[in-house]
Amino acid sequence: MASIPDSPSSLKKVLKPIHLWAIAVGLVISGDYFGWNYGWSTAGTVGFLIATIVITILYVTFIFSFTELTTMIPQAGGPFSYAEKALGPFWGLAAGYATLIEFLLAPPAIAFALGSYVHFLYPNIPVLTSAIASYVIFTIINLLGVKESATFTLFITILAVGELLLFMGIVVPSFEMENFVKDAFPLDWGGIFAAIPFAIWFYLAIEGVAMVAEEVDEPRKNIPKGYIYGIATLVLLAMGVMIFTGGAADWRKLSSIDYPLPETIALVLGKSNPLTKIFASIGLFGLIASFHSIMFGYSREIFAMARAGYLPKTLSRLHPKFRTPHWALLAGGGVGLLSLLTGTTGQVITLSAIGAVAMYVISMISLFVLRKKEPHADRPFITPFYPWFPGIALVLSVFSLFAIAWFNPFETGIFLGLLVLFLLGYRFFRQPRLPETEPGSESNLPG
Repeated sequence: MASIPDSPSSLKKVLKPIHLWAIAVGLVISGDYFGWNYGWSTAGTVGFLIATIVITILYVTFIFSFTELTTMIPQAGGPFSYAEKALGPFWGLAAGYATLIEFLLAPPAIAFALGSYVHFLYPNIPVLTSAIASYVIFTIINLLGVKESATFTLFITILAVGELLLFMGIVVPSFEMENFVKDAFPLDWGGIFAAIPFAIWFYLAIEGVAMVAEEVDEPRKNIPKGYIYGIATLVLLAMGVMIFTGGAADWRKLSSIDYPLPETIALVLGKSNPLTKIFASIGLFGLIASFHSIMFGYSREIFAMARAGYLPKTLSRLHPKFRTPHWALLAGGGVGLLSLLTGTTGQVITLSAIGAVAMYVISMISLFVLRKKEPHADRPFITPFYPWFPGIALVLSVFSLFAIAWFNPFETGIFLGLLVLFLLGYRFFRQPRLPETEPGSESNLPG
């Protein structure tokens, strides 16, 4: 399965465990800065806490199961590679589509939040202007090379984690349980189900580590470290941020804005307090970390799907100097810019969550199938508590997908309509698979 070193389709192996931790956390950490608070508007603080605990169990069991797939099949395509190997070309294509929806639509939501943070600091700068500028700047950074991108991710992720710890330190003295439980369960249990997409936002995209698997030095031992350290960090941050924010001020004033953390500090310390402005300024670090990391991830997914013949093969070309998938980066950026003009933050988060959970379902089924199909295959990492962990992840993923679809029929219809267009586009415009990508896998060739 090794790539040919000098091939025009091979990626550099330069990433270490610290880079993988930074990518895992960086992919997700913007979810602590905004987006999750929309869950309060449907479920209240206690209702949303219940939804978040369920989703946390989903992600912990999923990541420990998904790590087996990533180390067994360390390819840039991630979920689509696993599904294709286990279930065949159709399901590979479906998993690839779901992953693209997740990774292409998360950045526009983050870009909106970036624009909102900048607008909070400088009211004369329109939100959309900052959002578009973000795409231009970070596409250029991602073009410069994998090691340079990963080093930037590490630096910005450490700053983002440090800032969240600083935030908790500032608001903890103002925490009152009375604030947290005030009107804490305003709707019935349906509100908890409706809040699931926003609980998913706390962890969405951590599986993007799979998409840099081909660029990891010693993937057999380093990929598990990146995943496990990453999910542990994210669970602690999610619970701390949600609980302390909910008890520090009137949470109802924070449930429908894109900058809940600086607004919390403004409510606690006053808007004129220098700490409020400083926090809003450095609050951009968390959003930048996720925006940059997800862009890194979707470029590898587009690259790998094009290399396998599912997308135009031009998208599988690497820049001759930087060895980065430049056409994939530009194509993904184009989709993101279009999304900026057509959606709201809540809708984009919901669509991204639908793609994520659909992919989780297919991935867990793929794990069970590969255990049966290839029981003696080399598995550098074995899922603990098998079959319980992947079984729990699968059941909770199906439950989450049903809940999201039930409460968001419009977004679900968009997801299914785009899936039909994607399948039709592949059927009529499919490309040949590049021969150097998967030696010995000709039986899985589409069509």
